[in-house]
Amino acid sequence: MAFALTANGKPARCGVPLGPLGAGGTPAVLHDARFHVQDVALIDTAGRAVPLALAQNEWQTASTALLDFEDGSGGCAGGTRGTNNTVTGSVPAGRYAGLSFTVGVPPALNHGSTEKAPPPLDIAAMGWSWQAGRKFIKVEVDPDGGVAKPDGSKARTWYVHLGSTGCTGNPADGESVSCTRSNRLPVTVAAFDPATQAVALDLSSVFEGSALNRDRGGAVGCMSGPTDPDCGPVFRQLGLSLDDGRPVTPGSSPAFTAVVKP
Repeated sequence: MAFALTANGKPARCGVPLGPLGAGGTPAVLHDARFHVQDVALIDTAGRAVPLALAQNEWQTASTALLDFEDGSGGCAGGTRGTNNTVTGSVPAGRYAGLSFTVGVPPALNHGSTEKAPPPLDIAAMGWSWQAGRKFIKVEVDPDGGVAKPDGSKARTWYVHLGSTGCTGNPADGESVSCTRSNRLPVTVAAFDPATQAVALDLSSVFEGSALNRDRGGAVGCMSGPTDPDCGPVFRQLGLSLDDGRPVTPGSSPAFTAVVKP
């Protein structure tokens, strides 16, 4: 299965202007773009979800995969050269008409040290200090002129970091971790042809309603804080409730759409 990153109807790449984004149409360039998926399944013609048995490699465990669209060039300097835009695996022979997946990392794999995890869960840049969890989505853009902060200073980058919040329990001490806001995002693409289509995370949709040239408080941009005023528009576009971290309409996300393979 192919995945893509788009902005303004075109592939979004490092070093290439993304065009106007967000409220006010602020020109921006890509800084980072990666996300994890789990529970990948094809939907057969009877509407049944048939799990994809993931092939295990540097981008996939048996239960999760990492899509990586930054290549360390241009505004993505400091990232990694390797990229990945596919999820590979097998399903029984049959007729399939759709695709489903969840943006996230399974709870059993989410909380733990990146140093001890298998690939791709060993990438420190996708780790989160909160209960040693993972960033499910890491999208970062650099708007022209920077980001004005409430204290009058400026930041270079506007962040979208999605991950579980309200977590308790220390995995370093062998404790189990529970989180009040899972923030895992189920996505269903009812009509999908893997031979000709890709599933795109559309940055124009993600940032719709977000003013990228200013931050209204909290972390710069949205790092999933339930009281961060910049998270409301982002969570709405993803299809998640900022209050409880649950999908507003399970399977529906304005940020993901099927596109013709680039």
